[in-house]
Amino acid sequence: MNQGEIGVQRAIKLKELKDQVIVITGASSGIGLVTARMAAKRGARLVLAARNEAALKELTEELREAGHEAVYVRADVGIEEDVNMIAETALKSFGRFDTWVNNAGVSIYGKAMDVSYQDMKRLFATNYWGVVYGSRVTVHHFRERRIPGALINIGSVFGDKGTLVQSTYASSKFAIHGWTESLRMEMDREKAPVSITLIHPGRVDTPYNEHARSYLVHQPVHKGMIYPPEAVAEAILYAASHPKRDIYVGSQAKMLQLLGANFPSLTDKFWEGISPRTQYDEKRKSNSPEESNLYHAGYGMHERGTNLGWKRKRSMFVKAAKHPVLTRVIVAGICVWAVLKIK
Repeated sequence: MNQGEIGVQRAIKLKELKDQVIVITGASSGIGLVTARMAAKRGARLVLAARNEAALKELTEELREAGHEAVYVRADVGIEEDVNMIAETALKSFGRFDTWVNNAGVSIYGKAMDVSYQDMKRLFATNYWGVVYGSRVTVHHFRERRIPGALINIGSVFGDKGTLVQSTYASSKFAIHGWTESLRMEMDREKAPVSITLIHPGRVDTPYNEHARSYLVHQPVHKGMIYPPEAVAEAILYAASHPKRDIYVGSQAKMLQLLGANFPSLTDKFWEGISPRTQYDEKRKSNSPEESNLYHAGYGMHERGTNLGWKRKRSMFVKAAKHPVLTRVIVAGICVWAVLKIK
């Protein structure tokens, strides 16, 4: 735990999940869907937002039938008025919200020089401006009521290190990382009652690849080591009740960040060699542009996608983030053991 996290923890005490109202954008599939189901089981009341109204309605009915409280809002987070409507629905339904999760996102698979400006701008409307709108609504809410709460922004391994094939997506995530860090410093300086967390997921097994706008011949996929959406949801819900600066989901996310920061040229060469072929399936033809969710809602109620590779059951980095003291004791023990073995 770094000094920034210690300072935040001293200043802000967040509610337990069972006492919270949580707003989740992009709740109709993937990480958002898993987070909603997990949060409901832990007693949180939910405000669910996405563009797919049919999926939202189905999810809300599912949760209510299980005895949980939830409402939904059909909203495009790339439109400021829609984001304001999400907040208004939370206030009307529950009188407040305690955590806002900026999860909604879209992607584009295509070379930097091939993707149209129109598609780039549309992606940024969702990925970047959606986060900005949600962040500002959240900060205003906590400031005005002088109550502590959590803002959780979903970044990416590609927000720490650029990549081939998904340059537009990576650029939007870099922007989210910069926005989140800058906003956090401003809020810390004025001692605002808001905990701001950036989640750094590695590759996650969601329908992300099938929803993406593709310029490729072959179908986009994740290959290699892939983490379950439950690992990201676990990180999100921990940050909702425990102030944290950053949580990395998966060793690949942390390692790529460290390598890129300390050995940039070497990491570039390494990534140039392995990255492209891990992002598409040669056996399948790519979906048509009309099937993507860039300009309209994609299909909903699917937690996972059609990715290939080693699908992990959990992320040990998330477990370590939840138990920092225990993790340090274990690491120290291993180091002492190693020294004694050498002697």
